[in-house]
Amino acid sequence: MNLPSSTSRREFIKTTGRVAAVSAFAGMTVPFVHAAGSETLQVALVGCGGRGTGAARDAMCTKDGAVKLVAMADVFANRLEGSFDALSHDRACSAHVDVTPERKFIGFDAYKHAMDCLKPGDIAIFTTPLAFRWVHFTYAIEKGLNVFMEKPLTADGPSSVKMLELAKQASAKNLKVAVGLMCRHHRPLQQLTQKAADGDLGDIILMRGYRMAAGELAACFSPKWPGNPSELLWQISRFHSFIWASGGLFNDFYIHHIDHLCMIKNAWPVKAMSIGGRHYRTEENGTLLVDQNFDSYAVEYTFADGTKMYMDGRNERGCQEYYTSYVHGSKGMATASSTGDFGAAYSIYAGQNVERGKAVWTSQVNPGETNPYQNEWNELVEAIKSDKPYNEVPRGIQASVVSSMGRMSAHTGQEVTYEEMLNHKDVYAPGVENWTMESPAPVRSGADGRYPIPKPGVLKHHEYDMNTGPA
Repeated sequence: MNLPSSTSRREFIKTTGRVAAVSAFAGMTVPFVHAAGSETLQVALVGCGGRGTGAARDAMCTKDGAVKLVAMADVFANRLEGSFDALSHDRACSAHVDVTPERKFIGFDAYKHAMDCLKPGDIAIFTTPLAFRWVHFTYAIEKGLNVFMEKPLTADGPSSVKMLELAKQASAKNLKVAVGLMCRHHRPLQQLTQKAADGDLGDIILMRGYRMAAGELAACFSPKWPGNPSELLWQISRFHSFIWASGGLFNDFYIHHIDHLCMIKNAWPVKAMSIGGRHYRTEENGTLLVDQNFDSYAVEYTFADGTKMYMDGRNERGCQEYYTSYVHGSKGMATASSTGDFGAAYSIYAGQNVERGKAVWTSQVNPGETNPYQNEWNELVEAIKSDKPYNEVPRGIQASVVSSMGRMSAHTGQEVTYEEMLNHKDVYAPGVENWTMESPAPVRSGADGRYPIPKPGVLKHHEYDMNTGPA
């Protein structure tokens, strides 16, 4: 099985299977695993869904080539074994997979066992739902490990503050940390950003992002909890449906457009005003959908200089798909993504319309640098090998906070500033560092199977009633 290195981040978890309560090896002490050659970097994968599998593959396919996967961790045994099987049979990286049964770990403490298999200077990959990010990052810093972590990084203010402090600690220990906002490593976007900085667009006056799907993506809309596995594990398997686990579909799906437009602007918005709604909450067969998402969002972001950025998202079957972004300046406009989170080439046009024959510049990329997923891994490994400062967490947190302020504005019906979001006191996954297989879910379903949802204008300072559900 060949797994593309650009495996969709939406494929993290689609279905659940039978869950192993704990690995037979979870309590064992495993010695450091030293791969052949002192220059070989060892990798532990924490979170073995589709995105984690793709990230591990990218790690093993770096230009340097001296990277080995030696340990894996997840809360679902079937996810781990599926990932291991895919990587072991992938011709591009199978020779770099060295994960014995003793180095496969299941459970909420599995991340520790996997990272204990590494030596200082190796790499831990974090591709679990975001609620666990600060917990895993804390342990990696203690162990002296470099890190690749998937976006988004946080969904609430307290976690964002913790992660910013952890980023400082990582830099103080000279650790290298990459964040999976791969668009920043896309060569056409980097070129367009430089063109904007050079003044080719003039003053940026408006930016527009659209991610409109013609149906329900990944795990963003869910039926009632079936009763098995536990409610907590089921929510993890349906993480796009729950704000605590992903920031909902808004953060996980729209963060790329938000991030790459802010990269071009070289600034972050100071406030957001949003609208959104839930339209169809029952399947055609009558199945009730009980997730916490809106299925449409429209956000007006405002920068300190008054520039506006619009981010529109929709997930409704039968609607027109539209998945692109634009930058408008006083001298012309540009495509900032053309077919998804990024495209093959970007252009600047004279005037304010995309018109054939009016492009005044088009990006050009070397053949070996067309894949931003691989680019970000090449650059992380190069930074480790050459000992260059490398820490993408601060901007990863900024992108996450900006995403969250847009989401919260829609969910509360209030204007939300960057500082208000960063300093908001609601904790969406309290006690996450102590969770076990027997822990209750942080948000509980009611007797009818429904979960608490946003009520704009009613709940003005909170996204949902966190006291809703059985005692």
